[in-house]
Amino acid sequence: MNNPEVFEKTYNQYWKKLNAFSYTMTQDKDLAQNIVQDVFVDLWERKEELNINAIEPFLFRAVKNQVFKHYQNNRFDKTILEEKFEDYIIDNFSTIDPEVMDLLYSLLDKLPEKRKEVLLMYKFQDMTIDQIADELGISKQTVKNQISSAVKQLREGLKDLAWLAPLIIFNHKF
Repeated sequence: MNNPEVFEKTYNQYWKKLNAFSYTMTQDKDLAQNIVQDVFVDLWERKEELNINAIEPFLFRAVKNQVFKHYQNNRFDKTILEEKFEDYIIDNFSTIDPEVMDLLYSLLDKLPEKRKEVLLMYKFQDMTIDQIADELGISKQTVKNQISSAVKQLREGLKDLAWLAPLIIFNHKF
């Protein structure tokens, strides 16, 4: 990372992804950008001493740590971040690393059959609530209720898998 061209290429390649990730966790555009900027400044300042094998996991871990550090310094409730992380996992379920997906599929298997079917149609097939209701011959409200219940059940299950958070972040292709 001593080479300015390599650093610039890395910056250009990961800036948007890291900023989106940071924003997902903070819900604050300026804070998200500042955190990513701090990560890159720190990377450049420590370029002589760092030995990085895989840059993407390193950068995402650094951003996550900076977000936690910011909230810790501001005495912010860390559970809000954990909830945002869970929301992110649920919202981006179909793009998560296949190895992690196997573990998350076990949570899906615990859902009642109809609830699982509705959630899969909604999240994996990108079907609208109207389309799902028409396809299954049920009301839109029933579809909404099934999705809400499924997400709630998955969220509860994700709390048991909290130890996976770093693995998901490091292996995720944003």
